[in-house]
Formats: sequence, structure tokens, C-alpha cells
Amino acid sequence: MNIDLPRTANLVGIRVPDSELARAITELVRDTETPLLFHHSSRVYYWGALAGKRRGLSFDPELLYAGAMFHDMGLTSQHSSADERFEVDGANAARDFLRGYGIAQQDIDTVWTAIALHTTPGIPQHMHPVVALVTAGVEMDVLGLGHGEYSPTEREVVVQAHPRCAHFKEDIIQASYDGIKHKPATTFGNVKADVLADKDPYFTRGDFCSVIRNSAWRG
Repeated sequence: MNIDLPRTANLVGIRVPDSELARAITELVRDTETPLLFHHSSRVYYWGALAGKRRGLSFDPELLYAGAMFHDMGLTSQHSSADERFEVDGANAARDFLRGYGIAQQDIDTVWTAIALHTTPGIPQHMHPVVALVTAGVEMDVLGLGHGEYSPTEREVVVQAHPRCAHFKEDIIQASYDGIKHKPATTFGNVKADVLADKDPYFTRGDFCSVIRNSAWRG
């Protein structure tokens, strides 16, 4: 994939860290993901960093960048397992990558958690800033949550640098489906079940109450 970008350009006061680690992350994700997911993940970093700046949160930009850029790696064939949630696959890919750069285990755990929880609403915002901001960036780019909290200039500049295609809404749903359709059981109790229900007329959701009633317990 040929994407030539000024990776350390200052966009609306936010800059991708100019470090060996960040450059390696960019190269790996750019060469592994589709342009759709690469640009989406890049925007997630900017939305998350802008939200952190606005909220006055202290965070390590490298860790936020790692979390944002790896958060959808579990949708790629190279990093998709047979039976883990795609969020866990992405978190594991980030963990293995960061270990290769000697990152402290505590920081690796933070990035792992940020990726693993990015589709679990209501929890990340109460956690470490990197965890909270990866989810904030994803929710802004996919769901439009907090859209009005970003200025028109911020939105325009980020999208100009990392284009949001005309059919992004449908394309990101399709990309999610393509990445998880081979392991529908992993969507039990999470938002990706909505994606399978939308795309697959034969998909049957797991039902929490049925699991309880059909368990081995007598009463």
C-alpha cells in the first residue's frame, strides 16, 4: 500500500511522536491494514489526543498512538485468531510488538487494555487516560460521539490529512463483518453482534438469559 504522509506533521496542535517506535508502528499498520482502517486508526489518534488536551488529561502520546493504531489489527487476516474476540487479537498484536521494543510491562498492559476495551462502552472513561482516550477517539470516528466538541477546523484538518471516504459508515461496518464473520461466537455480549445481525440473515445471537436457564445448575 502506497501512503506517503508527513507522519510528524502538527495537526491542530497534535503531533504523532517523532520516535523510532512510532515510525515502526506507522509502517507496520500501514503495510498490514487497508487504507480504510489505516486512516481510521490515524484519525482515532488525533481525536483521542484532542479530547485528552481538551479534558486536561496527562498521557503518553506514544502509548496513545500504539493503542489507536493497533485497535483494529484484529480485523486483519494476519492477526485474526480462530476463537478470540477481535479486540483481544489486536491487543495481543500490540503487546507482542511493544515487547520487541523493550516497553515496560505496565505500559504494555495499559495499551492492551485500551484496545481490548475499545468496544465496551461505559467503562474506559473511568480508567487510565490512554484507555479512555482510545475509546473516545473510536467513538468519535465511528459513532460521532462528541462530534460537536471538536471545532470545524479540527475536523476538517484531520480528515484532510487522513481522508474519510464518502461511504465510510457502510465501509467500516463491512470491514468489521469481514473481520469477524468466521467466529460469530466471539460476539456474544458485545456490539459486534449487531454487525453480524445486520449482515448475516442466518446469524443467531447468543442470549444471556438462555445461557443462565440452560446451565448445568438445577436451580
